[in-house]
Amino acid sequence: MVNGIEAPNRRGALEPLRFSNLHRKEQRGATPGDAARTLQFQQPRLPEVVAAVLRERIVDGELGNGHLLPKQEDLMEEFHISRPALREALRILEHEGLLTVRRGSIGGSVVAMPTAETSAYTFGLVLQSRRGTLDDLALAIMQMEPLTASLCARRPDRVTEVVPGLRANIAETQERMDDGPAFTTLARAFHELMVGGCGNETLILTVGALETLWSEQERQWAVRSTAANTYPPTAHRKAVIDAHIALADAIEAGDAELTTKLSTGHVKASQRYALEDSENQVVRATALKDRLRSLAL
Repeated sequence: MVNGIEAPNRRGALEPLRFSNLHRKEQRGATPGDAARTLQFQQPRLPEVVAAVLRERIVDGELGNGHLLPKQEDLMEEFHISRPALREALRILEHEGLLTVRRGSIGGSVVAMPTAETSAYTFGLVLQSRRGTLDDLALAIMQMEPLTASLCARRPDRVTEVVPGLRANIAETQERMDDGPAFTTLARAFHELMVGGCGNETLILTVGALETLWSEQERQWAVRSTAANTYPPTAHRKAVIDAHIALADAIEAGDAELTTKLSTGHVKASQRYALEDSENQVVRATALKDRLRSLAL
């Protein structure tokens, strides 16, 4: 052990880290005045090492979502560190969103597993900081959502794992046709269900983040248009239901080509409402914060 620093092994336990400064010797033929080149490796600080161990335990599921971390005294004994060093390690994880620290007599550090919603929020903040527009977001979804829809149609278990959720959503959406904002929220949930059912975890997370951002933009549009009495009439809502039924039918039939065609047309048609008068409007990811807070309650 050097400088008291240890590092996690594959099982998350601590084992000694051995560091050394590697020096590149003067090569033969170099002039006496040439300085030796030195390569230096920066040692991780102890709180960072402890945070790395706890991070692995959280993301691997060893520490479940909503569970309390062991008491600080127990962690100090396990890692052989001081209380200030442990608290710094916990602050690192809290900053990453993996822990929520409760204060008071029933305080403690609560595990907060990463979710698709929190990933969408973080992604959205980056997009907003780069002045990403609604048109930019809409174009990305138009290109990627049909792919996830076609993957739903290719799933051999689609009839039992994908279609029932879509059918249930359609039925619920039909019941809320007289409530514009509620109808929009449920109609957007259909798209999120379709992405979530594609069977590819990478697409579920990446496209799902886009869908979550777009759903929030449409939710805001629905509230505004309802207040201004400009929400689309019932006939337009019926067209949305019909499009969703056609998509569910194509997915159930396993027709990936038809599913792609229907999805492309429906996405383009449904996006036009939120894109009206939105030229150069920047995506507002910060509005997702209240939604995420309500989901946590």
